[in-house]
Amino acid sequence: MTENNRNTERHRTLKGGKIVFNDNKSTLDCTVRNLSQTGCLLKVTSPIGIPDRFRLIMSDSQRFDCEIAWKRGNEIGVAFS
Repeated sequence: MTENNRNTERHRTLKGGKIVFNDNKSTLDCTVRNLSQTGCLLKVTSPIGIPDRFRLIMSDSQRFDCEIAWKRGNEIGVAFS
């Protein structure tokens, strides 16, 4: 295992993204702060109203189905599903 008990190494990044849910009817802007093959750290204005499962669309057009692993303040750790 790598640092912080993760199975895969996360790489620092600073990319824009959108959290998409409600059958693509709702979107929220976010910033992707680090990224691995299995998940990422998102910074949001507020985690209130973000569902446990959503799609992340990054500014470079990568898309991931996500499940929230944890929330702390304005940060959300997600696992790719």
